[in-house]
Amino acid sequence: MAVAAAADESAGELLLRAAALVPPAHYALAALVLASAFLYRFLELHVLGDLLRGLRGGRVALTFHPDSQVYHRVASKCRSLHGRYLATPWLASPHLQTLFLGIWGRPPSLTYRRQLYTVHDGGTIALDWLLAFGSEDAVVGSCDEIISNDDSTPLVLVIPGLTSDSTAAYVKHLVFSMASKGWNVVVSNHRGLGGISITSDCFYNAGWTEDIHEVVNYIHQKYPEAPLFTVGTSIGANILVKYLGEEGESTPVAGAASICSPWDLLVTNRFISRKLVQRFYDRALAIGLKGYAKLHQPILARLANWEAISTSRSTREFDHHATCVVAKYETVDTFYRRCSSANYIGSVSVPLLCISALDDPLCTREAIPWDECRANKNVVLATTPNGGHLGFFQGLTAGRLWWVEPVSEFLSALHDSPCMHRPKTQEHGMHSSLESSIDKGPYVNFMEDGMVAALTNEDTDIRDSSNNQIVHKTEPSDGIVDVQQNGVTTELQDECHSTVKNRSSSENNVTPAQGPVGSQEQREELSIDKIQDVMAPVKKSINQLIRSQGRSVWWLAYIAVVTSWPLLCALGFILFRKKLRNSLLAKWIRS
Repeated sequence: MAVAAAADESAGELLLRAAALVPPAHYALAALVLASAFLYRFLELHVLGDLLRGLRGGRVALTFHPDSQVYHRVASKCRSLHGRYLATPWLASPHLQTLFLGIWGRPPSLTYRRQLYTVHDGGTIALDWLLAFGSEDAVVGSCDEIISNDDSTPLVLVIPGLTSDSTAAYVKHLVFSMASKGWNVVVSNHRGLGGISITSDCFYNAGWTEDIHEVVNYIHQKYPEAPLFTVGTSIGANILVKYLGEEGESTPVAGAASICSPWDLLVTNRFISRKLVQRFYDRALAIGLKGYAKLHQPILARLANWEAISTSRSTREFDHHATCVVAKYETVDTFYRRCSSANYIGSVSVPLLCISALDDPLCTREAIPWDECRANKNVVLATTPNGGHLGFFQGLTAGRLWWVEPVSEFLSALHDSPCMHRPKTQEHGMHSSLESSIDKGPYVNFMEDGMVAALTNEDTDIRDSSNNQIVHKTEPSDGIVDVQQNGVTTELQDECHSTVKNRSSSENNVTPAQGPVGSQEQREELSIDKIQDVMAPVKKSINQLIRSQGRSVWWLAYIAVVTSWPLLCALGFILFRKKLRNSLLAKWIRS
């Protein structure tokens, strides 16, 4: 044992002596190599990949419907969408690009003109305007004094991302680029951002489309001759696509662009809590949300648990304690599912350009609705291998954002093409385009006693037509249409109530008051006629069900006979096999 211990000690001493002979510079070099490999993987650098591609960058991949006129007439003319994107060499990482954009960003210098707009619930939105550079000489005055109501200059509405406003670097890059091309630009800041206080109990969230709905209608009514385009970034892109899907053909937006949208909020939330570096972004977003909440603590503390909000360590915790409580969602997952724009991309009726980076550290590629974008002829999806979240810096000095150029090219080409969307007005009394023709047919109602009855929605149409008659529209000074209802009871319900009231009054020897329509007999006859009109399709549907039921019974009997006779023959042969064999054997013996 002593000999073995001595041998072990001698081997250890030899290793230490050999290690001591290695120069310290070699150890430093090895540590540097290991640290570089770790950082290369941790920061997801792609410097070597760019060098292997000859510093040409990654090709832009386009996803669209083969018969899409938006692609063939608009996107095909965009030079940047058919080229490559090469990131700034010293920012060859999605994390470096995102971090550099948030800290510096190198935005151009510009000055907005602010307009305060009040929505229907009392909330205040700051609209920051940057007019075309041809009008920059007019420094003093409001936007109304510079832009005439019959101005046909294209107008771009920008929707910033989460906790961002018009001062964000990426917003300034886009606004400056569009204004330099001679277009007017307005940034719609979210509630409580841009230095504006919350003036109502409503807060914005990832699915809040009420504000953009009112702002779009206001701008379109204020400047009806100006084509209106919209650009959404990050959460603003999710809100924009959701709004376009909700509005469908009725939106006055002529074209739109969605930049780095999260698409599926549930998938995105799980993604940012998966790895260590993604958790860093989750914590940073939570800090930004808590800072936004602290600005409006007096109102938010009255609506939700402020202590729980202030101690939130992730976006999910903040949404649980603040967003779901204020917006009245049952759970966080319910909020994420209902507000995900991927559910609405199929209903978009406006030419839409979507740009996403496959290495986005916040909005994962797993949430991109590839098939939905390919199925919609109005959508063109452009993806790049690199770019980060809203970064896409290019050039040695990182002075430009790549995605600004394709957005500018797409909107300019769309403005000069016949693909530009124009709103379709619906006539009163007509059904919505989203209403299925099946809704107009009879329904089958199964009762507890086994009876089957056919129902129609004709009474609903009567209620709708009656409600349409009691809706009055007034246009206030700000150009927003205020719809007021003076009643909620329908004509058919009023007649039924008056009939029941007249009957009860006659039983109690009380003379009912005569209405303005006519006498009691006329109202009863009108009520009977309407009931007969409603019952006519019911009777017709019952007769059709009876006839179809008779045919179905005969078909079932035929199918039963055809499918079961081989089994019955085999069963009969087995049962009567013994009797048949005995009878045949007896006949054979007798013969």
